[in-house]
Amino acid sequence: MFLNQCCPRGQFARLGAIGFGCLFALVLSISVSIAHEGHDHGDDQKSAAASSVFPRVTAQSARYEIVGILKNGSFLIFIDDAVSNQPVTDVNLQVTIGDFEAVEAKRGPNGYTIPFPDLGHSGSTEVIFAISGGKGDDLLVDSFMPSQPIQPNTRHNSTRISPMGTLAVLLLAGSIIGILFGYLRRRGRRNAASIAGLTSGACLFLAAVASAGWQNAGMSPSTPQLQAQSDAPRRLSDGTAFAAKPTQRLLDIRTATAEPGTARPAFNLIGRIIGDPNRSSIVQSLYGGRIVPNNGTLPRIGQKVTKGETLLRIEPYLPVADRTTISEKMGEIEQFIALAETKINRLRPLAERGAAPMGQLHDLESELAGLRARRETMRNSRGGFELLRASTDGIITAAKAVPGQVVQPQDVLFEIADPQGLWVEALAYDELDPAGPVQATASDSDGTSFLLSYLGTSRALRQHASVVHFSIPQPPSSLRIGQPVTVLVQGGRAKEGLIFPRDAVVQTNNGESVVWVHVAPERFEPKPVRIEPLDAKNIIVAAGLNASDRVVVRGADLINQIR
Repeated sequence: MFLNQCCPRGQFARLGAIGFGCLFALVLSISVSIAHEGHDHGDDQKSAAASSVFPRVTAQSARYEIVGILKNGSFLIFIDDAVSNQPVTDVNLQVTIGDFEAVEAKRGPNGYTIPFPDLGHSGSTEVIFAISGGKGDDLLVDSFMPSQPIQPNTRHNSTRISPMGTLAVLLLAGSIIGILFGYLRRRGRRNAASIAGLTSGACLFLAAVASAGWQNAGMSPSTPQLQAQSDAPRRLSDGTAFAAKPTQRLLDIRTATAEPGTARPAFNLIGRIIGDPNRSSIVQSLYGGRIVPNNGTLPRIGQKVTKGETLLRIEPYLPVADRTTISEKMGEIEQFIALAETKINRLRPLAERGAAPMGQLHDLESELAGLRARRETMRNSRGGFELLRASTDGIITAAKAVPGQVVQPQDVLFEIADPQGLWVEALAYDELDPAGPVQATASDSDGTSFLLSYLGTSRALRQHASVVHFSIPQPPSSLRIGQPVTVLVQGGRAKEGLIFPRDAVVQTNNGESVVWVHVAPERFEPKPVRIEPLDAKNIIVAAGLNASDRVVVRGADLINQIR
């Protein structure tokens, strides 16, 4: 009734539109203030990816590389070799900070330490490192700025209305205008009801947007966010890896300078370890039979044996028919022996008295000796043992003999090899140089590498490949006969490139070959490279590096895992 009396029907829509516009402008200005609330005015002062938390100074010369870290009131100093990154702990160090006098650094197990003086200001401070001894005397100078303790990032509200108050105002306005919308709709004022409904919806929408913005920020307007303090290894935003000097020493990181060279590339062959035929042998039985241990024991695997040493005995196996024949022969021989002894005993007294010739007695004695020899031979053929002896010096690599076991002729019972006489048998699917490879090396599954000496190539194919034999001049003690190895044979045209150990090249997640370059004392940069095999230990970097780059040659796989 009040609205109908104060506002004519024609003017109500116009006044409602004006009121809606004013209310919408008010709500929009409040929402802008809400969006501005919580803005961090210090974002432009923060770096995208800080490489370190604790203040530090770095200096480098042709001999040494120094990193000083200010932590808990102490100045920790790490000195490394400028080329190999080897820790240097055998030098004398004097440190001059600002206008203070030089201080002799105290040598510790991991580096040097000095107490950090109270500078009285937070500006840039010059630090002078004087090194004496070791690879030579040196003087390194740099400056750093001791930073203030990291403060929590506080958010400042730029409006007079608190965020919770703004949200309450929006909700209250939306509720009141919603009640007005229901009243106007019941009174039949469609235009005014539409305007009130739109205004109420706008208030509720802006309230929902403001609430969602605070939730996405992950914080309440009054709760500060603290910045974590850590010197842990991490990957920086530009793709490089940060590793503090203490971490580098724990990971045993080593570097080397790239030096150009000329070498012949290599190609891989699949091979296995075999024994030198001149220094290995097998033990077999010629006739077969039952195994009988020699002196009660059988040789074991790994036992050293000498040439001619008896390893075991073989009791021959005789069929029943052969045994019967031997028994009959033995009976006949025994009968002949008894008859000959009787004749000799009867003839000897006569020969001694001269009644019978002595030659007849001698003939009977010779016949008796022959019969006894035949009897001994027959006995040996029935119960004699076959002695199996070692043919070469070495150790037993395989034993297949068990007491009481019946073996057939030509069964292999023992294999003997000399651990210092080993060969490599490889299969070559590509044609080798008739004059032989320039150099050949091999490596096993554990990464142990050793030199090879080329012996020859077979003219007959095996599995569509040529058989190549190499000797091992100095075989490692870890090699075993039958062990698979990878053979790298150098040949072809010589190529120029940078030679590095194989451990310097690692694979990224996308399968790309990279090396890590030590671009700063505590920063490493990955560089994609193109490599070619050289030997079991080294590779040729054909492209991707400069001659002066310091490449990580030990611990590159650990740096590659930093995230």
